[in-house]
Amino acid sequence: MQRGETTSRELVRYYLDRIEALDRNGPELRAIIELNPDALEIADALDEERRRSGPRGPLHGIPVVLKANIDTGDRMKTSAGSLALATHQAPDDAFLVQRLREQGAVILGKANLSEWANFRSTHSSSGWSSLGGQTRNPYEPQRNPCGSSSGSAVAVSANLTVLAIGTETDGSIICPASINGIVGIKPTVGLVSRDGIIPIAHSQDTAGPMARTVRDAALLLTALAARDPADPAAETHPGRVPDYAADLREDALSGKRIGVLRTYSGAGRDARVDAILDDSIVQLAANGADIVDPVEIDTEGMGDAEYEVLLYEFKEDLNSYLRSSNAALQSLEAIIAFNTEHAGAVMLFFGQDIMELAESKGPLTDAAYLEALELSRRIARDGIDTALKTHNLDALIAPSNGPAWMTDHVNSDHFSVGSSSLAAVSGYANITVPAGFIFGLPIGVSFIGPAYSERQLIEIAYGFEQASKARRAPLGDAE
Repeated sequence: MQRGETTSRELVRYYLDRIEALDRNGPELRAIIELNPDALEIADALDEERRRSGPRGPLHGIPVVLKANIDTGDRMKTSAGSLALATHQAPDDAFLVQRLREQGAVILGKANLSEWANFRSTHSSSGWSSLGGQTRNPYEPQRNPCGSSSGSAVAVSANLTVLAIGTETDGSIICPASINGIVGIKPTVGLVSRDGIIPIAHSQDTAGPMARTVRDAALLLTALAARDPADPAAETHPGRVPDYAADLREDALSGKRIGVLRTYSGAGRDARVDAILDDSIVQLAANGADIVDPVEIDTEGMGDAEYEVLLYEFKEDLNSYLRSSNAALQSLEAIIAFNTEHAGAVMLFFGQDIMELAESKGPLTDAAYLEALELSRRIARDGIDTALKTHNLDALIAPSNGPAWMTDHVNSDHFSVGSSSLAAVSGYANITVPAGFIFGLPIGVSFIGPAYSERQLIEIAYGFEQASKARRAPLGDAE
């Protein structure tokens, strides 16, 4: 585009055609729940602006897909994949969408997701929503894409867009990014505004970038990472943030101290995952990193306390979002009633037991909530902080995921390995990068650090990416 060899219109047209061929037809990936009807006109205007006055920045004219729980004040819906919000059009853009438009990005469409960001039922299938159907893994369409940012990850992986935005409460960026062989960044809570995002829990929710390369993800994070005074989590925001994509170096691993986290969900369960982690450690050491192995963090009690927090905050935060919106349904109670009334379409494969349990919770002044919040945060933050300080570490490394499982609407998801919870519960930073394959299915590794350590984690991830060159495109495509 800078050289005049293509235009934003041509790029948008290319992706619209590719979505038609691969998402609507062919393997029917079902990553895109809705296309922006104004995308080509927006691209035309940005092309004219580029000719007249030059680009606004690196995102000028670049297509970006948003998860369908992010508000846009345009003709697209903000539904969280739910039939209950099928007609909901937000009155204005989420703060991060305003940022993207200011940077000249083209909002190409909305991505399918695990309905309600996978906080509806314990028997759910990741990537399924009553509006979008089942998103498919582009490496093997019978297998699951993980979630809840399923469509965002698949759209990037299958090259249906340049960039996408996902959201995470615990694993919803990291898992789908890694299982679909791309880069995903789960930022420190508060670095990216949560305004205009259908919530689960304010203590852990964040949006973050998904891309095929570390540099692309860093460019997108730079555009997103602005302090939003209306977001209470932004109280600790550093204010000015670096250009996360600037001065990335292949020798960035030299002198970095990286601890190998050996206590995570499913640790030791899959020797093939362990082998990829071990190969990754060899790569890090060969490129100058100092390795501390193992690092063990005791997380006993964290998971149960976290779940209690999420149940309480989901009720409070969703009710708050709905009351401030123009949605027809104004409460979690009303959503539950709608789902029951439309069970034939909404509860086709699974129910809403999580929603019903959340609805039974009291206010955020309850002692049970306050105790669970204090316990879960203390375990996660003390665990990471103590490990980093004790061993003088720059980051932790752990496997992001096991291989993708077969999509199964009868028996639901089959998670095997995951390491997202420590960073999620603490609110700290996490980035996943492709690391290898098991029978052609991508496996990622995660680099985890303290609050607002995104710059250092991106440098480490970039150095690892350049050394390993692990990513291979799905669907027989060349990168």
